[in-house]
Amino acid sequence: MNKIVAITGGFGHLGSVVGQAFATAGWQVALLDRAVSPRYPQAGALCLGGVDLTDSAAAHHAIDRAAEHFGGLDALINVAGGFHWETLADGDVDTWDLMYRINLRTAVVSSQAVLEHLKARGRGRILNIAAAAATRAALGMGAYAASKAGVMRLTEALAEELKDARITVNALMPSIIDTPQNRADMPGAEFDRWVRPEQLAATLLFLASDQAAAITGACIPVTGRV
Repeated sequence: MNKIVAITGGFGHLGSVVGQAFATAGWQVALLDRAVSPRYPQAGALCLGGVDLTDSAAAHHAIDRAAEHFGGLDALINVAGGFHWETLADGDVDTWDLMYRINLRTAVVSSQAVLEHLKARGRGRILNIAAAAATRAALGMGAYAASKAGVMRLTEALAEELKDARITVNALMPSIIDTPQNRADMPGAEFDRWVRPEQLAATLLFLASDQAAAITGACIPVTGRV
């Protein structure tokens, strides 16, 4: 029986690459996103657009739809998130709330929504996207790093909470991801030093596999040559 994964932020560049990688590996895939459903959706994927993943009721409804459509869920991958560079002196305190909502709250709410479905399976996987920057914030990255540090603490705490339910919880900590947006924002950078989305997807596939059943509560750097 094919396994089933729900991916938040599934319409973005990283989310779509991860979704395609899991589909190629034989998984059934549900893509959830606040954006509207893409004009040309991934073949075979369930695309649920217009979902406010910071809202508990909306996230529960979307996760329940995915589980009903496929007959259950085996894994959740929390890709939804964003980045904002801003110094404290010239910035807005609301940026800290924004980073919390889109990077941490989305992961908290979506994880809470999927728990009953994973527990019904008797096993499962929750995989989060943290950031290497969370270990030490650089100039202008305080709000972003704080929110991603929260994702790391969520990963650790939830892993402890769920270990006897045979549900593992792990996170990746990428450096700069090689996306079209990052290339546009940093045109003079050496792109081949960055982490490719396909490399992150391959690591997520391993962590979602039976071979990784003994790994939980890990925050794993995937930093390329940055």
